[in-house]
Amino acid sequence: ILTGVSGATLEKNVYVPSPTTVELTCKLDETSNLKNPQVTWKKESETIGHTSKTPNSWTIQLTISDSSKLGSYTCILKGEKEVSAVFHLQVPKIEGKEKPLITYEGDKAVMICKAEYDPKAWAWYMTNGTELVSIDKILPTEKFQIKKLSANVNRLEILKLTKQDRGIYWCEATFDLGKSKARFEVRVLSITAPLKPFVAVVAEVAILLTTIILFEIYSKMRGEGGEKEFDQIEQL
Repeated sequence: ILTGVSGATLEKNVYVPSPTTVELTCKLDETSNLKNPQVTWKKESETIGHTSKTPNSWTIQLTISDSSKLGSYTCILKGEKEVSAVFHLQVPKIEGKEKPLITYEGDKAVMICKAEYDPKAWAWYMTNGTELVSIDKILPTEKFQIKKLSANVNRLEILKLTKQDRGIYWCEATFDLGKSKARFEVRVLSITAPLKPFVAVVAEVAILLTTIILFEIYSKMRGEGGEKEFDQIEQL
């Protein structure tokens, strides 16, 4: 729905996992003061015609037969003001984990990918320099285990972590109209890493106690030396 605010652009993602027919409609809000606008539909920069209209709405019907039909479709309404709406037709996104996965040596790392729609297939990769290495086809199963929790949920486990296992991992879902990826970052810490702040505090306390003890000994020695010197002065 377009409100008629000058220069405004509304955007909407439309996820298309498989070939289908899609209808996209731009509709003016009843309170809009944009009257009798000139309407243009575009796919990227190419102008296309709308297939139906009412006094306040304009619709295009698309047959999405392959990935070439995906992309951005825009309706532009021009009058005294100009408003537009963009529909991004794309392969469904899959959910991963944005924040790094922090683990420790010897532990297990677990990564889970979810899709709103059921993909045809799942795959997992790890980054080796600039290349992606397929985990399910190349790497040992005693180290990496892939589990299908359901049609739209897939899980990767890395067992007995070492520092060599840290890096970037990807899960990939394959749909009829294309593929979608999610990124994971795995960080592997030494088992002693959590103790470092504690060790630092203990070291600082030890230094402080040593300084205090040395200062007290020094003060006591000065005090005893001063008393002897005072007694000698009295005798004189």
